[in-house]
Amino acid sequence: MMCPRYVSNLLCVSLILMFFGTRSSSGQQNTGGILFPQESETRERKSLDGIWNFRISPRNDPDLGFRLEWYNRPLDQNGHVELMPVPSSYNDITQSKLIRDHVGWAWYDREFRIPKDWFSNQRIWLRFGGVNYHAIVWVNGIKVLEHSGGHLPFLAELSTEYLSAQSTNRITVAVNNTLSSVTIPQGRIVRQSASRYPVGYFTLDYAFDFFNYAGIHRTVYLYSTPVSHIDDIKVTTDVQGSEGLVSYFVDISQSNPRQHPNAIRKISTKQDFRVSVRLEDKAGVSVATSSGESGVLRVTNAKLWWPFTMVSDDSNAGYRYTLVAIVLDALGQQVDVYRLKIGIRTVKWNTNTFFINDRPFYFRGFGRHEDFNIRGKGIDPVMLVKDHNLVKWTGANSYRTSHYPYSEEIMDLTDELGIVIIDEISAVSIDGFGPELLATHKSQLTQLIHRDKNRPSVVMWSVSNEPQSQKPEAGPYFKEVFALTKSLDSTRPVTIVLNQQWSQDKSAQYADIICINRYYAWYSDTGHTEVITNSVIQDVNNWVNKFNRPLIISEYGSDTVAGLHMSPDFVFTEEFQIEYLKEHFKAFDALRQNGTLIGEMIWNFADFMTVQGITRIVGNRKGVFTRDRQPKASAHLLRTRYHLLANELEKYPLPTDLRNLIPIYGKKSRTEL
Repeated sequence: MMCPRYVSNLLCVSLILMFFGTRSSSGQQNTGGILFPQESETRERKSLDGIWNFRISPRNDPDLGFRLEWYNRPLDQNGHVELMPVPSSYNDITQSKLIRDHVGWAWYDREFRIPKDWFSNQRIWLRFGGVNYHAIVWVNGIKVLEHSGGHLPFLAELSTEYLSAQSTNRITVAVNNTLSSVTIPQGRIVRQSASRYPVGYFTLDYAFDFFNYAGIHRTVYLYSTPVSHIDDIKVTTDVQGSEGLVSYFVDISQSNPRQHPNAIRKISTKQDFRVSVRLEDKAGVSVATSSGESGVLRVTNAKLWWPFTMVSDDSNAGYRYTLVAIVLDALGQQVDVYRLKIGIRTVKWNTNTFFINDRPFYFRGFGRHEDFNIRGKGIDPVMLVKDHNLVKWTGANSYRTSHYPYSEEIMDLTDELGIVIIDEISAVSIDGFGPELLATHKSQLTQLIHRDKNRPSVVMWSVSNEPQSQKPEAGPYFKEVFALTKSLDSTRPVTIVLNQQWSQDKSAQYADIICINRYYAWYSDTGHTEVITNSVIQDVNNWVNKFNRPLIISEYGSDTVAGLHMSPDFVFTEEFQIEYLKEHFKAFDALRQNGTLIGEMIWNFADFMTVQGITRIVGNRKGVFTRDRQPKASAHLLRTRYHLLANELEKYPLPTDLRNLIPIYGKKSRTEL
């Protein structure tokens, strides 16, 4: 596939990266494991987070950095640079409107050093947790990596041929946030030629309702592994009586003499090594052992991974063991060691119930966004912990990673805290359903499942949010998407999140569980809360009767300006949001009583930024928390509901500080409503 040298056509960029995936400087596709970097007896890790240099290419000359080869010298030698924290979105860091609204190439660089001992008998890797959306990476002027897809990790092995152990090295990253008809999510460049517009004026238009933040959003690591090392680990679990079963597979990457001609190769063939595996409890005590690249660990009286509120003591939620995988050479010496946190649990489902560890599970939670003031989508451990403290405060037990894969650090927290996750790919509001889009979709789904396959908190995959699923071409398109997902992981159900009518949708027939987004009395019959209850009940029953699948209301909500009050209630006021929620609760409980609903997730956890528009008041205000994480009145109402449900369904103790211990929802049957 040929493109112009400086690749100003981003459609061409997306096609190249779609077909060839993550590419290293050698031109060989990187298909290795994506295990999170860690330190161990055989590995070292160095973070490249911090303050980088930053500049954008001119909006109407996006190829300038390529023509002038900015990657061949320090970025500040090419002109003025800004200071840019990594990880963060670059949009809100400076006082420049041009940077906030930039579309096109943005450039980063920084210097770093590599420990000398990494150059002896070690492989050196560079790994990005996520860059939105297209990324090209150079080290010391050598192109080492390309990747497309804004929310998934990618890596490259670095060669000592262009690295220095004696002096500093330089990493340069070019990032492009342009979206096209074959990226997920999609977007399009719209150019205006009328004389009233500035010369070259254009916008990036997109259908999704959140701001297209850009930049190096997640941690950048430099790390070392032995020449032959553990490349990937796959784990599945089962429970038989009181015994936990952990099936594992350890994939070993062999040394390559051409890439490492001077290395002392302790392992050159599979006959030269053996794998030892043990499972340790939280106290570090070994509870099971095995040997071989694959096998089964049997744990007597296993402590299961339980969701939050399904056990009365929070310290017992999210229990995880540590799987220790060790590669030994022919002499019994350690070659590599990797530790993986795992949870023992089962997931099952039938036509009307979802089960975790053979107990019915009712989803009560949120749609969310990785969205924070100033930081944008940049990962921030302070905000991560605060958000999950608030999730637990409300009594929620789950959320959906709307509308893209969340950071690995977030997923670590959900594993540890016992928060159940519906893991969603970034195929939001997609249309067009052609072969190029399908290839992108499949590629990113594969990367997501590869990354999150071992996580106990992930109980379901979501393949899309609000696609144009009423179109005839959506049927065969999603048939392929669902088939791929189930072939990659048969242990979890696969869902799709829909906003089309039950009678017109072409995709739900392939789903194990159906999710629908509904906004009665907001986007239709605005302000008329009296229509909500019966509308929701009829809608859900239509879906269930046609498809005979479990169903989750994955979105419902109303924009609310914190501190805005009116009596009687009026749209955008806190009083209206309260009434809006109550009418939905009536419908949900009627549906629960009739066994046709397995979950409810409000939209949204917190207010979040969107593109500028007259229908958005500095972002989407549907959160029950403000963007700075302060509760609206609705947060207290929702907290009461969720904790009362936890007490009713799971006997979870009620908090002593609930504002209202009187149930705010009823148990009327569908006919009574």
